[in-house]
Amino acid sequence: MAQDKLILVGQVVGGFGVRGEVRVTAYTADPMALLAYRDLLRADGSAGLTLTSARPDKNGVVGRAKEIATKEQADAMRGLKLFIPRDRLPEPDEDEFYLTDLIGLQARDPEGVVLGAVKSVQNFGASDMLEIAPAAGGPTWYLPFTRDAVPELHITDGWVLAVRPNEVGEREPD
Repeated sequence: MAQDKLILVGQVVGGFGVRGEVRVTAYTADPMALLAYRDLLRADGSAGLTLTSARPDKNGVVGRAKEIATKEQADAMRGLKLFIPRDRLPEPDEDEFYLTDLIGLQARDPEGVVLGAVKSVQNFGASDMLEIAPAAGGPTWYLPFTRDAVPELHITDGWVLAVRPNEVGEREPD
């Protein structure tokens, strides 16, 4: 169920200073949203960090957490990924969506043939990529999340139109 899905919102970078503050990289549009979410979970749903205060930093926030009293404790949490339940996010506006809502959707070619399912959304630095798990099995492949490669989204119907990269140049211009 979508409401039970955990959404990655940040990751602990390590300690900041000598007084037990922690630096967290935010994966949210507004880094200070991490403080508003306050109770951040681990990937398994167990308690991760409880932010009690925070201030903006260049890639996220620096703050205090209930579970951390020393720089060493903060450093020991380096790499901890922090999540919130999907239902804690505000509903997107009409014609908007969260990238996580794409996971699990069918990827169909222009003829309607199911190519596979969206396994994940990755960003390796240039732009978002959809990782597609082929319907016939085998290794996953990546599809750029661009208007040319994914010209239509039918999220409520459970599928996206996928034009494989070698087919993008073959399409008729709009």
